[in-house]
Amino acid sequence: MKNKPNILLLMCDQFRGDCLSFAGHPDVKTPYLDSLVADGICFTNAYSATPSCIPARAALLTGRSQKGHGRVGYEDNVAWEYDHYMAEEFSNADYQTQCIGKMHVHPPRLSCGFQGLKLHDGYLGCYRNNHIPHWMHQEVSDDYLYDLQNIYGRSADFNASGAECNSWVTHPWIYEERLHPTNWVADQSIRYLQTRDHTKPFFLMSSFVRPHQPLDPPQSYFDMYKDKDLRKPAHGDWDDIEKTNAFGYICDSIYGCNDEESRKNAMAGYYGSISHVDHQIGRIITALHEEGVYDDTIIVFVSDHGEMLFDHSLWRKVFPYEGSTHIPFLMHIGKNIAPIIPHKVEGIAELRDIMPTLLELCDIDVPDSVDGISLVKNVLSDTQEIREYLHGEHSFHSAFSNHYIVTPQDKFIWYSETGQEQYFDLINDPRESHDAIHDETYQKRIDELRNILIQELKDREEGYSDGTKLIKGKKAVNMIPHHK
Repeated sequence: MKNKPNILLLMCDQFRGDCLSFAGHPDVKTPYLDSLVADGICFTNAYSATPSCIPARAALLTGRSQKGHGRVGYEDNVAWEYDHYMAEEFSNADYQTQCIGKMHVHPPRLSCGFQGLKLHDGYLGCYRNNHIPHWMHQEVSDDYLYDLQNIYGRSADFNASGAECNSWVTHPWIYEERLHPTNWVADQSIRYLQTRDHTKPFFLMSSFVRPHQPLDPPQSYFDMYKDKDLRKPAHGDWDDIEKTNAFGYICDSIYGCNDEESRKNAMAGYYGSISHVDHQIGRIITALHEEGVYDDTIIVFVSDHGEMLFDHSLWRKVFPYEGSTHIPFLMHIGKNIAPIIPHKVEGIAELRDIMPTLLELCDIDVPDSVDGISLVKNVLSDTQEIREYLHGEHSFHSAFSNHYIVTPQDKFIWYSETGQEQYFDLINDPRESHDAIHDETYQKRIDELRNILIQELKDREEGYSDGTKLIKGKKAVNMIPHHK
């Protein structure tokens, strides 16, 4: 490698791993991301070990596992206090670093090593109430909201379309399309590329809130999907449809929606939001070409976690199933950086791996605190192996606190409060339609994966394992006690 490569980290929120045309999705159109990966690397088995916004971003920005960063559930107002951040390492290596869009850290506007920040976190209730310090309130801390109100006045807000930040309620964007938060991230990113210090390499993180709810794509993007015969959500022999019948009238219910028309609109709104993001990413890539730095830049596209999107009568994230945990992870290496033959990598990758990978590609030392695995050998050649398995988990209410062990072939799930187990053969059943936990054919394999989880949890303070068996009924926490 000749000169220090530039880095463009494209981040989305709640973007499912299967929602790319390149990945074979029958409905979603993502031409710019498809173009990127057609000349790059696709990690087909990338996962979010703790699939909700805060813990997933902790893994990305620190390179640590959930044991390392301590966040095993979603909890607001817990300070981020880590020794090494990805952007900090690039800043220390004389990169100009900038984040535009969503951070979702505490306190808001914590830099996490970025030299510059243009913030839009989307709707966060904890920063909208009157009991927090004034400087933390979104009307003060959020750059996008400030810009929107400068145009439309103090009453303007990014939730004005009526769609809510976790719900299946769908309504197209009510303001001008050019003023949508997705466009704003692209606008600000392009402006940064134009006005940066051109004597230094850059590390730019363009972080989109969408397709995370609210489901409010501009009308033209909603119209792309609203009348299509969309693929039905995944169903299985283990789905709890009765919970959807009972609670599916609640707009943000984790059990989905019991109205077929509303489900169809939500899927159209979600897919429309993805195509909208894709087109705005296309603008940023065009700007790299116009700046003459496309061939000198490493581009990464990734999401923090997925969205169940009514698969198995479930909605939102935190669940151990593919819709929630499986994420897109694409890389493009500029031709002036290293010769790459486009290929797919089937090994299990995770968000924590991005930090060591980018640091190594840029010849920057990787801190000892990093738990992730550098994927450089997988990027520069067709090496497939990464890790034998990944341990993921998420604490949640309603007895849904879960742990999972996933490999390129299969997945074992354990619900820690109830002791319920599940097993899926992902090769033959990628949509997890059959829970094979009691199938005689798989019992030896299930024992192997269960024992892996027993060993992963044997030293955890919550008491989930004594080293010989899993222990159900222990209280789940959002922060591992020794990190508090």
